[in-house]
Amino acid sequence: MAHTMRRRILTGAAAIAIGTLALSACTSQRDDDGGTTTEGDVDSTFIFGASGEPSSLDPAFANDGESFRVSRQIFEGLVGVEPGTADPAPLLAESWDVADDGLSYTFQLKEGVTFHDGTEFNADAVCFNFDRQNNFTGLAQSESLSYYWGKLMRGYADTGTSIYGGCEASSPSEVTISLTQPYAGFIPALSLPAFAIQSPTALDEYDADNVGGTEEAPTQSEYATSHPTGTGPFQFDSAAPGEQTTVTAYPEYWGEQGQVQEVIFRVIGDTTARRQALESGSIDGYDLVAPADLGALEDAGYTLVNRDPFNILYLAMNQADPALADIRVRQAITQAIDKEQLVTQVLPEGTTVASQFMPDSVIGFNDAVTTYDYDPDAAIALLADAGFTEANPLTLTFNYPVNISRPYMPNPEQIFTNLQSQLSAVGIVLNPVSNEWGEYLDLIQGGSDHGIHLLGWTGDYNDPDNFVGTFFGAQGNEWGFDNAELFSALTAARGLATEEEQAPAYEAINEQIAQFIPGVPLANPVPTLAFDQRVTSYPASPVQDEVYNMIELSE
Repeated sequence: MAHTMRRRILTGAAAIAIGTLALSACTSQRDDDGGTTTEGDVDSTFIFGASGEPSSLDPAFANDGESFRVSRQIFEGLVGVEPGTADPAPLLAESWDVADDGLSYTFQLKEGVTFHDGTEFNADAVCFNFDRQNNFTGLAQSESLSYYWGKLMRGYADTGTSIYGGCEASSPSEVTISLTQPYAGFIPALSLPAFAIQSPTALDEYDADNVGGTEEAPTQSEYATSHPTGTGPFQFDSAAPGEQTTVTAYPEYWGEQGQVQEVIFRVIGDTTARRQALESGSIDGYDLVAPADLGALEDAGYTLVNRDPFNILYLAMNQADPALADIRVRQAITQAIDKEQLVTQVLPEGTTVASQFMPDSVIGFNDAVTTYDYDPDAAIALLADAGFTEANPLTLTFNYPVNISRPYMPNPEQIFTNLQSQLSAVGIVLNPVSNEWGEYLDLIQGGSDHGIHLLGWTGDYNDPDNFVGTFFGAQGNEWGFDNAELFSALTAARGLATEEEQAPAYEAINEQIAQFIPGVPLANPVPTLAFDQRVTSYPASPVQDEVYNMIELSE
């Protein structure tokens, strides 16, 4: 297809400033299995090249970006996000009031809204959803399933640790949710797809809580694979596992429907294949452009959109491995890594080296945090002090995902290769173990059978608890440690009401984390999207809260 040489690269700052991004226009070529829906003279099917398939279409049992990308089309929560920002905004709740003690939140709900199965959205539906998650039992409580509820609500009804105090529907349009402890980030946290309001009728009818398998390899319910039902602008149409998921416009949607009448999320795991699909016209756009592809796309005249790096890439160390429980080993690994080399050789232009487990735009970022400079000789000495020498080398499993790109990890195989070389240079023997993305998350979050591993996080909202609180607020399988002092500090900080109180508390916590060394914060990569020129406006968001009824297409 022909493209003009005119090109724009927009940074995340520009995206935030203008809310939606104006792009240049032309007509794309389509293959035989997409683009059949028309709205006037416009091909109203939008085909997106996804880097992986959703792990679950039930957002309560999902915590990955590809699942949430689809969820945001189908589901809505009480709270959304102000376009182009990370700030909370009304969605299914038109307004809310917070009690003086910070323990109860009363929401005034939007009226006249229906779920895709015709069930009425009301206060009872809200309570059903919150009660449902708090009452998860057994396997449903595992990190590989209800990750966000467990992390943010600190437990479940039967664990005795949940901070959820209950839900009361005082009228169809008014509901009060209570907490047992103050949680300053509660309102912005509700913008997460994990807290989306789902149809109680469909959840019951399709046995949504009937999950199986194991923590390391859970299986989803019939609801989560075939019948996800929300109030969003698009309703579930079909899914071909490993190939694509299709949603179509919900005709009774309460809000603006927009031009797009069908969205196909086509799974293209390989980054080069995604670029080729865009160039051939078989997709309209994709996220997580590989750094190596930026030049070719620039030369061809495609529009590239850079998000602000509201993320963190890290190398985690699972302290369930006895060797990694030794802080000398953890410090040695830290000093064996040249982050500047990693960023320069492997990650996108504009990526910054990370010193802590949050971006510098988040409250509590500590400019004076303890760091461990690249020093391979010091790393070798620390390993020797811990009993590991050339004759008795430290041997570790190194887990990493394959055939996936994430905003914080655009090219995991290349990142792994770079770090493997650096760690091997100080005498560490590595046993590489790779998994496809869904299996990888289940392995890391579902049990202790993993070692050092690559993972990261894209912020869901601008609150420090969403970063360090989610990672380190309680015992978890990923990190494998019990640190009561750190857990207590994070619990106290998340209840502080003002930024003036939060900033010094989280600065101290970031120093505490730096000295404990649970892992190595590596970088804040810059994620880039690329679009066909027929896409004239795309609602880019620093937290990926992008709903496709806001996309504008040309003829």
